[in-house]
Amino acid sequence: MRKHVLVISTSLRSRSNSHLLAQQFAQGAQEAGHQVELVSLQGKQLHFCNGCMACLEAHRCVIEDDANAIVEKMGAADVICFATPVYYYEMAGQMKTLLDRANSLYDSAYAFRDIYLLTASAEEEDSASDGPVHGLNGWIACFERARLAGVVRGGGANDPGEMGQDKLAAAYQMGKNL
Repeated sequence: MRKHVLVISTSLRSRSNSHLLAQQFAQGAQEAGHQVELVSLQGKQLHFCNGCMACLEAHRCVIEDDANAIVEKMGAADVICFATPVYYYEMAGQMKTLLDRANSLYDSAYAFRDIYLLTASAEEEDSASDGPVHGLNGWIACFERARLAGVVRGGGANDPGEMGQDKLAAAYQMGKNL
């Protein structure tokens, strides 16, 4: 069954390691026959959620920036894959901001079921990505039909383009196996 796959690369750094993982996941999913869209937050304007909760009534955020278009794509996707650098053992702030701004999806007829996470950290230990996994699981817990379906923990990559081939292959294979 052909799925609509949205891959969101949350790094703002050029040639980032998490973006390389995102590209590999997208390539694998596309080669498996899925409809794939890769969205980068680089160059996008995302303002912080102000907690007004108007989005639950309006079914979109009242703040006008690039988040609304991305959140709309999230709601329509069957599969969402987030790729994030690990900063201080947590997801990138711009990923957290996007998750907060996706509050309008909470009581919507969202399509997504499977959520994937790709992380890139300077630390080699897999535990360096526990924070992003925990944070994303907290968001997923608010969507009863969704689940964290897979994680690639890309440790040991600090400089741009330094992601290990084994992690890039794992991201590709994860996308291919959707």
